[in-house]
Parts: sequence; C-alpha cells; structure tokens
Amino acid sequence: MSPIQTQQPSVAQKPLRILYAEDMRELRQVAQMSLTRQGHSIECCVDGAAALERLAADPDAFDVLITDHHMPNLNGLELVGALRRSQPFTGKIVVFCSELSPQISAAYAALRVDAFLKKPVFPSALREVLLRLQASEPASA
Repeated sequence: MSPIQTQQPSVAQKPLRILYAEDMRELRQVAQMSLTRQGHSIECCVDGAAALERLAADPDAFDVLITDHHMPNLNGLELVGALRRSQPFTGKIVVFCSELSPQISAAYAALRVDAFLKKPVFPSALREVLLRLQASEPASA
C-alpha cells in the first residue's frame, strides 16, 4: 500500500460515527486525520456545550462520543452528566484527560463512561479502545 492510501477498517471493525469534543484545534485535526484513515467518520466540536447541542439535535447520529475533560463552557464531566440526565444518547463514551482526581474519576465511573485514555493519546491506543468497545456491543441481527 502506498503511503498516501488510507487504511480500510479491519473485518472486525465497522466504521463508526464519532463526535469529538475538544477545545484544542490541533488535537481535533490529529483525531480527524487518524480516525478517517481508519474508515470512521468524525465530527468535531469546540467544547462540551457544542457537543451537547449537536447530540440534542440528533442523538442517534453517533456511535461514540469522545470528550476531553478540561474544556471551557462545559467540561467533559458536565457534558456526560447532562447526557445521562436528559439525553437519549445510547452510544459509547470515551474520555480523554491529562489528569483526573480520584473524585472526578469516581464521578465519571458513576456516569458509566465506557473508557478513559490519558493524554497524550496515541492513535494505536485509541484504535484499541474503539475495537474493544465494538466487541462489547451486542451482535446485531
């Protein structure tokens, strides 16, 4: 395969529809490049408030929400809390963080977050988590 060709998703992995909430433009760009090369579609939001608005408009549009913890307007914990309280989002939730206190980690766990990845997040680690999350889904008919 030439370096400019994109990788197709493996047989075990179906393309995912991903919403990524991250306030750092560079990290949004890296995620977009990496995930689209894997065959996924990704939409990025600049903060948790924008992600919540997007999910409120169409909660079934995404299979996975990836959110940073530290963001202006609405941080990751506030976003996940709002989704769990009032939104019918049934997709998987992954949190990126540079560091979390035990209390914040416990709060995310209570909100049934599916995975945590410590920053810096490497594409191989994200790929592994996405495969694991897909494997944990019930088989569809």
